[in-house]
Amino acid sequence: MIRVLLPAHLRTLARVEGEVTVQAGALATLAGVLDALEARYPMLRGTMRDGLTQARRPLIRFFACERDLSHDSMHQPLPQEVLDGSEPLLIVGAIAGG
Repeated sequence: MIRVLLPAHLRTLARVEGEVTVQAGALATLAGVLDALEARYPMLRGTMRDGLTQARRPLIRFFACERDLSHDSMHQPLPQEVLDGSEPLLIVGAIAGG
């Protein structure tokens, strides 16, 4: 099971508290985790990635093992620590303003 920490606004939308877990299959990628999250919580569709292009939304970032995965390929395997559940995948909503 892959542990995922969602930002507060997405936890509220999905009506969950704390971290969630998903099963993303044998070759777990960021795309696979997002697919699993959106299947389990349909209200999250389109909030983390564009519905047509599947590209990451500009104000959403992905982190794991103290590393920014936001600009990596969505189809690259996640770090082993995330796959074995010892480290969570962090989905962070950026704050913009001036």
